[in-house]
Amino acid sequence: MITERVDSAFFYNTAMNSLLEKLSAEFSVSVEYDGSDLLLSGENNLQLQRACSVLNSIKKLSDEEEIDESGIDYLIELASSGELDSFINNHDEVIFNTVAGRPIKAKTLGQRFYIDALKKSELTICSGPAGSGKTFLAVVMAVKALKNREVSKIIITRPAIEAGEKLGFLPGDMKEKVDPYMRPVFDALNICLGPEMFEKYYEKEVIEVSPLAFMRGRNLDDAFVILDEAQNTTSEQMKMFLTRIGINCRVCVCGDFTQIDLPRNIKSGLIDSIEVLSDIDEIEIIKLQNRDIVRNSLVQKIVKAYNDREGVNYENNF
Repeated sequence: MITERVDSAFFYNTAMNSLLEKLSAEFSVSVEYDGSDLLLSGENNLQLQRACSVLNSIKKLSDEEEIDESGIDYLIELASSGELDSFINNHDEVIFNTVAGRPIKAKTLGQRFYIDALKKSELTICSGPAGSGKTFLAVVMAVKALKNREVSKIIITRPAIEAGEKLGFLPGDMKEKVDPYMRPVFDALNICLGPEMFEKYYEKEVIEVSPLAFMRGRNLDDAFVILDEAQNTTSEQMKMFLTRIGINCRVCVCGDFTQIDLPRNIKSGLIDSIEVLSDIDEIEIIKLQNRDIVRNSLVQKIVKAYNDREGVNYENNF
């Protein structure tokens, strides 16, 4: 029997019983309290060390942010797969500070892989469920590239077919037609730049927002380009867009397989692009999963419930 000692002072301020039950079940360890410390015992040294690493990681991360139940479950999952050290060792890296001074970090290991891909690749294709940070992190990295003078503009586009509407039938000029579709992107840009700076860049077309159809015939040079909601492109639209990539151009294509609004007989351009381009070394393909959802722990459960009902597992597909 092997025993490890962990300072218990912090953990009696958390949901102690639930946490220890999870550790015991996952790692086959027993936990006792000797009046000052937690004593973890088990037959398997590797499993015992993993259980201790979860406790130490919770303590470390709680100095910076509140850890909820889903966060604890995520740390246990990472420890079980041997990925926890990789996550913790890189967790302190701040990729960007918002105009309000809020540090932006990768909150999951999947997000870390995504950010690294956006840093080094000319083309990153990212799929993932709602709330996993696909769009927000792409915008953050685009703003960072702009501020570092790595590019001279940001171009953001998406297919405008949600809810069965078409731009031509909506009231107003083109800006008024496009804005409702781009609200999530605008929110992210406002967080990163502040409303005044965003508006200034938008008016000067340093930040350009347009429907995907307007990309045809263009050469996208010296820009960070984001194709959002890419699951709603057709294969032809995706090919058209990807062949626009120009000189000093970094592109992020992101979308969610579970929110395809195309007619059932039309294949999603996002799915098609992953199948066709997966063997090209210069292209990074990132697949965020339910465990990367950081919006609200309830969202993970909602996504899982819908996937279970539909009998699909998008995390293992494509």
